Amino acid sequence: MGHRRENNAGTPIKTRDLTRMALLTAIALTIFMVELHLPGLVPIPGIKLGLSNIVTVYAVFVLGPKKAAAILFCRVFLGAVFSGQMSTILYSGAGGALAILVTIVSRKFLTRKQIWIAGVLGAIAHSIGQMAVAIGVTLTPGLLVYLPVMILIGIFTGAFTGLCAQFLTERLKF
Repeated sequence: MGHRRENNAGTPIKTRDLTRMALLTAIALTIFMVELHLPGLVPIPGIKLGLSNIVTVYAVFVLGPKKAAAILFCRVFLGAVFSGQMSTILYSGAGGALAILVTIVSRKFLTRKQIWIAGVLGAIAHSIGQMAVAIGVTLTPGLLVYLPVMILIGIFTGAFTGLCAQFLTERLKF
């Protein structure tokens, strides 16, 4: 039996779950930091593979929505702190919140063989969330012209991250 620790809602968190969450957060953060140093896919700011989202999609399907959300928001916050790019909290936070919400909803009707679809839907939602923040921050609605490109790229990157998460859920006994 694992030791238990109370969370804010008074629900016990097993030490094993807390350890899993910390490990997945560290993995996602490491992937995020490495990806920051890779060249962009296209010359549009904010478009990247989003490989750390593999961890988020995996966590939603394996650990559940609340634990996955905690992992995501820890990664977003720590990523902003470690990269020195505090605006990351706004863009990644909004995109991540929308993406995880869509992933959580899709979890209710997708099977484990369809997790890749959650990756696609989450990537599209992430693009919409980022675009909403960009327009809100810059007060430039003309940025919407980039949204179709972001969504198109998101379909491919989301399929890749979703397939990776699906592969992990099938192979990894965590």
